[in-house]
Amino acid sequence: MTMGSTRRAVLATGAAGTAALLMGCGEYGGDDGGDTGEKTSPGDAGTDGGGELAKTTDIPVGGGKIFKDRKIVVTQPEEGAFKAFSAVCTHAGCIVSSVSDETINCACHGSRFKIADGAVAHGPATEPLPAEEIKVSGNSIQPA
Repeated sequence: MTMGSTRRAVLATGAAGTAALLMGCGEYGGDDGGDTGEKTSPGDAGTDGGGELAKTTDIPVGGGKIFKDRKIVVTQPEEGAFKAFSAVCTHAGCIVSSVSDETINCACHGSRFKIADGAVAHGPATEPLPAEEIKVSGNSIQPA
């Protein structure tokens, strides 16, 4: 009987470990929510859905910034043109991890999305990142 109990314990432990590993997929990526190695400011950490996301000067032309806590990425494909998209990869639900070379990148499986329109630039994702509404007022970018 001891062998059966041990086998059940091993199987239960293995199942719990597998579940924990799979849950981690949605949290993959840097811990600062940014994409350029810069830490986010305390103002970026709000989760009330309102307030300023960033200053326009925080978003590089041809790049963007990820706000992991709000699950949004703001880009500036051309000077003065700001776009926003969901930061949740349409392939497996991971939070995108960086913005570089004019793409929004997911480190989980390698999907890349265009900063101008969220379209898939490289799979395995097949659906674009959904657009998010933002409002630019002066030097301030806010959720709409």
